[in-house]
Amino acid sequence: NVKAGGMTFGSDPEMAFQVVSAVKSRTNLPVITKLTPNVTDITIIAKAVEDAGTDILSLINTVAGMAVDVQTRRPRLANVVGGLSGPAIKPIALRMVWQVVQVSKVPVIGLGGIVSVEDALEFLIVGAQAVQVGTANFVNPGITLEIIDGLEDYLRQRGLVDINEIIGTLEVPRGPVGIGE
Repeated sequence: NVKAGGMTFGSDPEMAFQVVSAVKSRTNLPVITKLTPNVTDITIIAKAVEDAGTDILSLINTVAGMAVDVQTRRPRLANVVGGLSGPAIKPIALRMVWQVVQVSKVPVIGLGGIVSVEDALEFLIVGAQAVQVGTANFVNPGITLEIIDGLEDYLRQRGLVDINEIIGTLEVPRGPVGIGE
């Protein structure tokens, strides 16, 4: 993760816009922009990179965290803070994918804590057009194939023929949606 003045460029809409614009000006290939969750409002960053021309959004990256050795009272990580990934971040990732899908016109790849077909389905139901599996591959190198098989079974059991039939089908209550509501 590139830093400028101590702040990652993915946390600043203008800097993110500039980076994506620079990349887009130098290639005709599709550009996939991976968004950090370490922001107050991920939709602002998503719109900035979309305005800069990104072709696809990928979210989320790791959540900033730290760990302390209570015996030595020192950080467990050499850089003091580091990125948390895996199942612990899935609820954050799902919320952010859902929020971005509401405002974005480009496809979204959902990732963050996917370890099962149910996890992948959650991302698709909130609106991700594709999913990515990371940490789970270290535990089970065959997990991606298991998820693909599970998605096919899910569709078949419901009489569906195309994965697009479930993308963005989350049914939300009417009225305001937010924390504590």
